[in-house]
Amino acid sequence: MIKPTSLRRRSAGLARHFALALALAAGGAVLTVPGLADPAMAQKKKDEPKGAAKPVISKEFLAAYQPLNKALEAPGADIPALKPQLLALKPLAQSADEKQALGAMIFNAGITAKDEDLEIEGIDLMLSSGKLAQAEAARFNVVGFQIATGRKQFDQARAYLQAAIDLGFSSPNASTDDLRLNYAELYFSEERYADGLTYLADLIAARKAAGSEVPLKWYRRAVSVAYTNEIVPQVYEFAAGWVTDYPSPESWRDAVNLTRNLNEFESQPLLDLLRLGRKIGTFKGKNDYIAYIESADARRLPGEVKAVIEEAYANGTIPRGSDSFVDDQYRLASDRAGAERAEMVGLERDANAASAQLRTVVAAGDVFLSNGENAKAAGFYQKALGMAGVDRDHVLTRLGMALIGTGDIAGAREALANVGGARLPVARLWAAYAAQQGAAASGG
Repeated sequence: MIKPTSLRRRSAGLARHFALALALAAGGAVLTVPGLADPAMAQKKKDEPKGAAKPVISKEFLAAYQPLNKALEAPGADIPALKPQLLALKPLAQSADEKQALGAMIFNAGITAKDEDLEIEGIDLMLSSGKLAQAEAARFNVVGFQIATGRKQFDQARAYLQAAIDLGFSSPNASTDDLRLNYAELYFSEERYADGLTYLADLIAARKAAGSEVPLKWYRRAVSVAYTNEIVPQVYEFAAGWVTDYPSPESWRDAVNLTRNLNEFESQPLLDLLRLGRKIGTFKGKNDYIAYIESADARRLPGEVKAVIEEAYANGTIPRGSDSFVDDQYRLASDRAGAERAEMVGLERDANAASAQLRTVVAAGDVFLSNGENAKAAGFYQKALGMAGVDRDHVLTRLGMALIGTGDIAGAREALANVGGARLPVARLWAAYAAQQGAAASGG
């Protein structure tokens, strides 16, 4: 089957990892610790508030720090040659102030020399000092995440990223929710797709439990990854959540199409999926209508096939006389439609009889559903559920569809929630449609 173009196009774009645009490490940005090279640095500065604690810097640390700092600031400083001396200072940095100062110096040297090892060393020292303000600590954790990700050190990247999330990082270019999506991306980078999708599913569940909005980009990325890698049934859960929370024609079209593309449905489950697609307006071409006509079968459900073909004629998707198969099916359906209505009286009587066979009861439900008599169809499906040998997934799916038609949204969702097997993905989308109809009815 051909993958839906709109989903394929967005999948390609979403597959690119979200890039955090931070200026911290760009253009030779330099962090300074004012006054640290000054021998009198331990004294309070005039602008510090009363009672402010003096920096705790040992004479030994200062004696080693100052000449190295001077060497680094000299024009044309050879940072690679000075690197061993920089790292040798680490054991002397015992106090929080010393760790912060040395960390800043090492980080700046790393930026200048484009040495990621030094940058990471500096970040870790500054973070371990506990002296950074919350926003700065969050920012340095994001930089650490970026560096570690580029080096494919995914466990380390996750640790930095989680710390940034916990610290509530945000910037004009990236929010905490963006970082959460990046956390999932780390799993995807390792081809640990199930782990990344489980992480996103847990995030979505937590948002819903809190009554908060789920970011659209979470759904789009989850659907894209799950669809591309054929991870089922999770892909159906994400698709259903997407169309429930963001019920646009585009999201519905992609949800229906991915469900078709990931499954080789038999005619009846496919018919129910196509019924939903037609109802919500996802049909875009001739092939959608032809698949519907074939699945419904003019010999079995002539009234429905006749209506579908008339719709295709009317909207110009299949001009009358342009396709011999469609024209032949229309003639057959038109000839049979009148007889079908007449036969429904006897079928209803036979299906209501105490001695009715399961096949007759289900057939009555199917015919009345096809003709829009949802209350009668629901009654027959409910009767069938109590009979031996019933195909519960088939009957529950169509019971849910019929109950949507009667306005019993709660009953529909309950029926659809109990569908399994090959019909599960179809039932999930009908359940999402039911939820959407329930929200519309309640003004939500």
